[in-house]
Amino acid sequence: MTKLALTINGRAQGPVDVRDDLTMNDFLREVLGMTGTKFGCGAAQCLSCAVIVDLPDGTSHTEPTCVASAASFDGKKIRTIEGHSGDGQLTVLQKAFIEHFAFQCGYCTPGFLNEGQVLLEQLARTPAARADLETIIADALDGHLCRCTGYIKYHEAVRDVILADPHRFLKGG
Repeated sequence: MTKLALTINGRAQGPVDVRDDLTMNDFLREVLGMTGTKFGCGAAQCLSCAVIVDLPDGTSHTEPTCVASAASFDGKKIRTIEGHSGDGQLTVLQKAFIEHFAFQCGYCTPGFLNEGQVLLEQLARTPAARADLETIIADALDGHLCRCTGYIKYHEAVRDVILADPHRFLKGG
């Protein structure tokens, strides 16, 4: 058993004893009842289970939860799909996913949404050249698997959010 204390979506969790073999995905779903993070492949290959990890320097990245132990998240600050909307209002990115119907079964959507959010935050800190936008989005979403082949719609949704606010995300706006 290991003591686990972390922050999820801005709320402190723990310390709580967790089995050493308990995955973070199982901790979120079975212990906390947060079922938005999905279990897809169980091998960190599809990234349906990816959550956002917020680093002390203000940057963030995604990490899979299906193969990572819950204990490996001790002391971390993470965001799950449940943490995106505030006050019952969808984020701009969530709205774009809906407008583009960037999902079919929706199983991969949490991972894509988390990755898209990380990209938006990175571009807000370090805007990119408009000419590089398509490649930047493709690189960011690379590795996330969609069994329903929604890749283009996810890509278009992220691109539309960026292009809707070029002064924030692109060099020279």
